[in-house]
Amino acid sequence: MPRLSWTTVTPLLAAVALVLTWGRHPGSLVLAVLALLLVGAVLAAVHHAEVVAHRVGEPYGSLVLAVAVTIIEVGLIVTLMVTTDKDTAGLARDTVFAAVMITVNGIVGISLLVGALKHHLAVFNPEGTGAALATVIALAVLCLVVPSVTTSEPGPEFTGAQLTFAAIASLALYGMFVFTQTIRHRDFFLPVTQGGHSPLVTSAGEAAAHRAAGGDSAGSFEHDPVDLDEDGHADPPTDRAAYTSLALLVASLVAVVGLAKIESPAIESGVAALGFPHAVVGVVIALLVLAPETIAAVRAATRNRVQVSLNLALGSAMASIGLTIPAIAVASLWLDGPLELGLNQLQSVLLLLTAAVAILTVVPGRAKPLQGGVHLVLLAAFLFLTVAP
Repeated sequence: MPRLSWTTVTPLLAAVALVLTWGRHPGSLVLAVLALLLVGAVLAAVHHAEVVAHRVGEPYGSLVLAVAVTIIEVGLIVTLMVTTDKDTAGLARDTVFAAVMITVNGIVGISLLVGALKHHLAVFNPEGTGAALATVIALAVLCLVVPSVTTSEPGPEFTGAQLTFAAIASLALYGMFVFTQTIRHRDFFLPVTQGGHSPLVTSAGEAAAHRAAGGDSAGSFEHDPVDLDEDGHADPPTDRAAYTSLALLVASLVAVVGLAKIESPAIESGVAALGFPHAVVGVVIALLVLAPETIAAVRAATRNRVQVSLNLALGSAMASIGLTIPAIAVASLWLDGPLELGLNQLQSVLLLLTAAVAILTVVPGRAKPLQGGVHLVLLAAFLFLTVAP
C-alpha cells in the first residue's frame, strides 16, 4: 500500500477538513469541496475495509465490509435526525428499505448479470446464499412490515416494548447468521466453480479446516494457498499493512459521519429544491454508502466469484437491518419525536415482489443473465416510484 496513495491521503484530508469546519456554516464552494472529501472518505473506508478483509480471508472479509458500511449508514442516519429541523420520523425506515432494495436488487442483479454474461452462468452455493436471503427476509418483514399492522400504537410505529423486542430479535438473527457464516458452516459461503466446488482458500489453515470438515485435499480446493484477488499476488497483506488500514478505516468513518453532519442541510435542501419526496434523502444515503461496495461486488463477479458478490450484497442488507434498527432504537431514547418504521402499501408490495424473485433466483444455485436483468428492473421500479409515488 503506497504511503502517499489517495486511500491514505484522503482520510487524513477529510479529518483535517472536519476539524477546520466543525461548528461553522461554510459557503457553497467549501460545501462542494467537503462533499468531494466525503465521497472520497467513503471510498477510502471501503478500500481499507477490503484490505483488512483480505487479511482475515473469506467469509470474514464480507462481514468486515458489511459492518463498516453499516457503521457509515447508522452515522449518517443519526446525524441527519439530530441536525435537521425537518420531519425525520421515517428517515431510518427509508434508508434501511433503500439499502435492502439496492443490495438485493441492485448489487445482486448487476453481479449476476456481469457474472453470467462473462462466464455463461453465474454459479453460487444455494445453501449459504439461501440462508442469508432467509435471514434478510425475516429481518425486513419483522422490522419494516410488522410496524404497519400492529395495533398497540397508532400509525406505522412500534411501542417501546415492541421496538425493544424487534431490536433484540434483529441482533439475535444477525448473530446466528454470523456464527453460521464464519464458524459452523463457513464452507457454504466460499466461492464455487462451474462444477460446484469451492476453489479458493486464503490460508493453509483454512484448507486444513475444510479437510477436517470432510472436504478432500485435492478436489474442493485447487490451490493452497491461492491468489484470492487474482491479481498475481498470492500473499495477503502484512500485519503492518492490515493495522495501518484498520487505523485509516477508523479515521475514514469518523470523517464520514462528521462531514455528513455538516453536509446534511445541503442534502435536504437539494432534495426539496428538486421537488422530490423526503424519502429520497434515505435513498441518497443508501446510494452513497453502497456505491463502493457495488463496485467491489462487480469486480468479484467478473472473476467468477459470484458467491463473494452475494455475500457482500446480502450481508450488507442483513447488517443494514440487523444492526441499524437496534442502533436507532437506542438512539431514539435521546431523540425527540416519533420513529416510524412501517412501510406503506407500495413499499410493502415492492418488498414482497423482491423477496419472491430473490427466492426463485437463489434456489437453483446458478443464474442466467435474465435473473440479473429482472432484479435490475425491480431496482429501477423502486427508484422511479420513490421519486414519483
